[in-house]
Amino acid sequence: MTPLVLAKTSIMPVGAGENMAVSLALAGLAFVLTVIIGRPYVTWLREHKVGKRIRMEMRDTSLSGMGTPTIGGVMFVFTVVLLTCLFNLYGRLSMLLPIFVLVSTCILGVIDDLTTLVGSVNKAGQEDGLAGRYKLIVQTTVAVIAAFVLHLPDPWGMGLTHIYIPLVGRYNIGWFYIPIAVFAIVAMSNAVNLSDGIDTLSAGLSAIAFVSYGIIAYLQGQLGVVTFCFTMVGALMGFLWFNAYPAQVIMGDAGALSLGSALAVAAFMTGQWLLLLVVGAVFVAENISVILQTSYFKYTKKKYGEGRRIFLRTPIHHHFQLLGWSDTQVALRFWLAGMMSGLLGVALALM
Repeated sequence: MTPLVLAKTSIMPVGAGENMAVSLALAGLAFVLTVIIGRPYVTWLREHKVGKRIRMEMRDTSLSGMGTPTIGGVMFVFTVVLLTCLFNLYGRLSMLLPIFVLVSTCILGVIDDLTTLVGSVNKAGQEDGLAGRYKLIVQTTVAVIAAFVLHLPDPWGMGLTHIYIPLVGRYNIGWFYIPIAVFAIVAMSNAVNLSDGIDTLSAGLSAIAFVSYGIIAYLQGQLGVVTFCFTMVGALMGFLWFNAYPAQVIMGDAGALSLGSALAVAAFMTGQWLLLLVVGAVFVAENISVILQTSYFKYTKKKYGEGRRIFLRTPIHHHFQLLGWSDTQVALRFWLAGMMSGLLGVALALM
């Protein structure tokens, strides 16, 4: 597993332990920087009325978020890109890949968020943001580029071709690697986006997942990925300073789409991408709940003439809201599930 490195030296230490120490320090710096830029940015969003609109059918569970400044994901994306370019890029040009994916999907998310503001409509006169097919086309294009960079041999890419199955072994899957990578990047991007419905939920779960993959990258000797993951963790902690209930800002698609895609790319760079199913188990559950609900509704409508539901509402965190859990209870309990999943993922990587 050879990362794409075109320079011979790096600003970061070459020893794994020293690199981890500096990476943790950069996490602290990312936190401070995000908090510093966050205050004027949130104020600017509020002054320009960049407020989130809540869809009519979601207002019984999400009314508190109506009008809350959105596009907050730009805060942590800016911090991560800046610190990566300053500290984690020279001598580690493979970090261009997660930065490219992070920025590309963030731009897509910003465009989508701008069509979901209070009082805004899209070109079709609708109030639900960009059409899903347009977002999927852009996501897939970005994922295809990333997959080829991951798979192609040096000097065009990183030459990654294997799947690591815990307790079983390592297997070369050849060109099958590319469609799998494309699917995983798009799926994780959308899964994180689905979880962004309660204050702190998506950002907290993402931070936990990046901590887990930061440790996994350390175990695999992927020092650049270690630094990237912990820089992301620090920036997300800074964002949570403003996203804590009741949120002063929400990340929007600008943050959610970019987080999921960047997490998937980091996972593939470690080689332990199969563990996304474990480390990101809560995200996977959010995604599966929507698929099950939609499929069952269509099936029952066709068979019985009326659609039936498995859950009260999806994504599944809304199901628990309607059961009577408070937003804070849902977020904290999902965090706990995310922590346990992350621990299990690291344990499997050690095996």
